[in-house]
Amino acid sequence: MHHRTSRRTLLTATAATAVAAVTGAGLAPGAVAAPRSASSGPHASAATDRRIRRIISGMSLEEKVGQLFVMRVYGHSATEPDQADIDANLAEIGVRTAAEMIGKYHVGGIIYFAWAHNTRDPHQIADLSNGIQRAGLAGPTPLPLLVSTDQEHGIVCRVGEPATLMPGAMALGAGGSRSDARKAGQIAGAELAALGINQNYAPDADVNVNPANPVIGVRSFGSDPQSVAGLVTAQVKGYQSSGVASTAKHFPGHGDTSTDSHTGLPVISHTPAQWSELDAPPFRAAIAAGIDSIMTAHIVVPALDPSQDPATLSRPILTGILREELGYDGVVVTDSLGMEGVRTKYGDDRVPVLALKAGVDQLLNPPSLDIAWNAVLGAVKSGELTEARLDESILRILRLKSKLGLFDHPFVSHAGVDRTVGTRAHLAAADRIAERTTTLLANDGAVLPLSRRSHKNLLVVGADPASPSGTTGPPTTTLATAFGELGFAATALSTGTAPGKAVIDQAVTAARGKDAVVVATYNVTASSAQRTLVGALAATGVPVVTVAIRNPYDVAQLAGTGFAANLATYSWTDVELRAAARVIAGRAAPRGTLPVPVQRADDPGTVLHPVGYGLRY
Repeated sequence: MHHRTSRRTLLTATAATAVAAVTGAGLAPGAVAAPRSASSGPHASAATDRRIRRIISGMSLEEKVGQLFVMRVYGHSATEPDQADIDANLAEIGVRTAAEMIGKYHVGGIIYFAWAHNTRDPHQIADLSNGIQRAGLAGPTPLPLLVSTDQEHGIVCRVGEPATLMPGAMALGAGGSRSDARKAGQIAGAELAALGINQNYAPDADVNVNPANPVIGVRSFGSDPQSVAGLVTAQVKGYQSSGVASTAKHFPGHGDTSTDSHTGLPVISHTPAQWSELDAPPFRAAIAAGIDSIMTAHIVVPALDPSQDPATLSRPILTGILREELGYDGVVVTDSLGMEGVRTKYGDDRVPVLALKAGVDQLLNPPSLDIAWNAVLGAVKSGELTEARLDESILRILRLKSKLGLFDHPFVSHAGVDRTVGTRAHLAAADRIAERTTTLLANDGAVLPLSRRSHKNLLVVGADPASPSGTTGPPTTTLATAFGELGFAATALSTGTAPGKAVIDQAVTAARGKDAVVVATYNVTASSAQRTLVGALAATGVPVVTVAIRNPYDVAQLAGTGFAANLATYSWTDVELRAAARVIAGRAAPRGTLPVPVQRADDPGTVLHPVGYGLRY
């Protein structure tokens, strides 16, 4: 494919210096201090290690097996979930509540999801976290739990408003500011810690060199390994300075896939040299910054392991490269074991055992906890896994719990939530950071910024994808409201991602008499009806401003439709959309630049807009 060659050519020039810059940074592991504990980094103090080893020596085999698992559970409460959530827990896990699951399986961690009804509101989340910790401390060996979630910000977010929602990774890449990236991580980490969430599966350290990547895309900081490495370092330091374990993902690098590992098993064709130049620098940087945990990828990299096993189950990749070559001794967590990419080759009973044999510490979200838990237990009893091998992983997990202060301070308070979550200062910082990420890619005839005097009456149409956190949007309404607050008269009309003729005709009718139309576009393709919508609106003679609310590549797909201006926001949560409205209205200057190249739609081997492109007024 032409674009594969071109993107590699584009990157290779910077890759060698990226590796040198990252590996020569001179930061020792453990350079980041956790505020609630004296010990930091992957290696705890000798006294702490002695204490942890004493705990491990007193644990039953069943407790040891449980400590390796991080599991989902339904419900807003650890002991009194709603009946529907009790039913879901019984069907999937064979227990009624989180507390029962902890009591039966001794799990070492729980992962929160919005769809599992874990994240309704801040006080409820704090109470759930405290209930989980109480259940862990009630066991035969009292142990706190690692409570985790995917709070990447941008398009992957489990905790929504009133918590502060930050721009996502590619938006931060467009801003290009390491201090903004660190600040975003610091604020996000402080809010998670206040909710009792102590392990965050962020930042994404993948280098997105493939515009067709269906699963990473804007979750990556960009396509330049050096830039990604710098922003990963900043975010790791930000999160971990707030007392939350940060997780670099997805090792050894998920940025050049054209298959979604949720539904299939991607194959990465990078040579060892290409992997070292393109994929490795952000992970090297994360390790140098003292990263607490690294998440594996369900991808096959034949050049790194010819067995065709996914990296999650690959000893050459996880032990040979990550542990031995890169020198990482922190916690390794799998990506979700419910994803198809890790289930295609082996059964659900073999996957957790093979992951442990490969070098994994934490087994995340198996489809059946009972099958996975008993498989590991059986593997130890049969001699396939040794108890000493389990002890290695448990030592790393308990070191992390100790570093986070969970042995001394496992609980959070409503007062701490109120002091920290969604504060005015945090929300203002999010707005300022978002303004610095909005990217202007086209401005024909200098139609932007729009003046309230000449372009007061606006129509806002377009796609309205559901909020990543379930608490913001829809985008057309958010944009129209923001324009209203800026002194415009704005009307919203949701036209969706695939508007039919009737909807397009309705939008064209609504556009007549307006001074400008703003169209929110979402992953436009060559055959997308969104192209037809933009063309029909432009044909009315009213200036059309398109806003790509996810991938920045929309500008290339819309070529020839007659739009007057194009901006990229990299996500559709309110903080990015409000910033875009301020830029369109001239209340903020467009300061973002592309962190990925945009290829021409009609000739993917040719770059339309290179990395670093962005217009100003």
